[in-house]
Amino acid sequence: MNIELEKKVRDQFVKLFGTPEVLVKSPGRINVIGEHTDYNLGFVLPAAVDQSIYFAVARSGDEDQCSLVSVDMNERYDFKISELKPAAAGSWANYLLGVVAEIVGSGRVVKGFNLVFAGDVPKGSGMSSSAALECGTCFALNELHDFNIPKVEMVKMSQMAEHKYAGVKCGIMDQFASMMGKEDQVLLLDCKTLEYNHFPMELEGYSLLLCNSNVSHSLASSEYNVRRQQCEEGVSVLNEEFGNIDSLRDASLDQLKECESKMDNIVFKRCKYVIEENQRLEDVTKFLNSGEIIKVGEILKNAQNAMRYEYEVTCKEIDFMADFANGHEDVVGARMMGGGFGGCTINIVKKGSEDSFVAELNELYKNEFGKEITPIPVKISDGVSLLSKNLQA
Repeated sequence: MNIELEKKVRDQFVKLFGTPEVLVKSPGRINVIGEHTDYNLGFVLPAAVDQSIYFAVARSGDEDQCSLVSVDMNERYDFKISELKPAAAGSWANYLLGVVAEIVGSGRVVKGFNLVFAGDVPKGSGMSSSAALECGTCFALNELHDFNIPKVEMVKMSQMAEHKYAGVKCGIMDQFASMMGKEDQVLLLDCKTLEYNHFPMELEGYSLLLCNSNVSHSLASSEYNVRRQQCEEGVSVLNEEFGNIDSLRDASLDQLKECESKMDNIVFKRCKYVIEENQRLEDVTKFLNSGEIIKVGEILKNAQNAMRYEYEVTCKEIDFMADFANGHEDVVGARMMGGGFGGCTINIVKKGSEDSFVAELNELYKNEFGKEITPIPVKISDGVSLLSKNLQA
């Protein structure tokens, strides 16, 4: 909980609009294993974290008029619900506007509101600041209007907001983790059925540490959607050959190998990665439950190589960081986390050695790339939560 950030958002709201009616905290997320499996209807293992976006919201007093204010960007976006449409491509406002459009499209009546937000989820880090923004907006408007929208429906609305307004055909993991996270627990999610369960994240002498490369990526870039198209192409070949294969989740590695000659080589590599990533996730959950952390680390190393050479979503900075970590005596395993092309590595580090590991990595990274990394300690937290309602100035 960032008390200073909450106060900053509330104070800015008071300055611009008066007393807020609702305050909400919406977290970013980590993902222990299972990258690019969600939109292939596979399995993921995320958790909500303490880094969050804070929202203050109240009715505007006008049935139609709305204002959105980003404190971090020092920008304001005004719109009318009756004239709801996407902002310019790449605008932060689209993540919020898309949520409003989904709520309106569900038949619920959204009335004019003012909303102010700020956060400490590093943008472009692979911690899903976009999902935190969408889920927090949806949750805040739900509370403001007393819609009583079920959480899973809000998750789906937030995902569709990203598809339709931000232009990213993301899977459902990020929004699900942000909305449904629990303190000190990871979330095993089946992205096909949306069945999920929580279990404790116990690392016995080790800690989770993110290292931000400070290389920013954009999931709205063409590469993300290209990967999705390549997977769909592979599914089409598999389904034609075997039938009843609607996603890579339904295919085995043996079936994929049988179809290798009928696929473009790149499509084959993408599909191989996804099918094996689902297996890696199953193995990680087994080893976490049995306390075999060294084996978990080995799987993270394998996952890093697969993202680098098969799915090809890493970058030179991330590869440098992961290679260093995976050769370090105090690290049992590390890999890139998130959509790719920048962001963070997730590292399982021996407790007590975090500072020395970061210092060594940072010195080498600065010499190689002329910039520093940012370490981000991980505290697994609850999902989107209501901080206050019907506040008084």
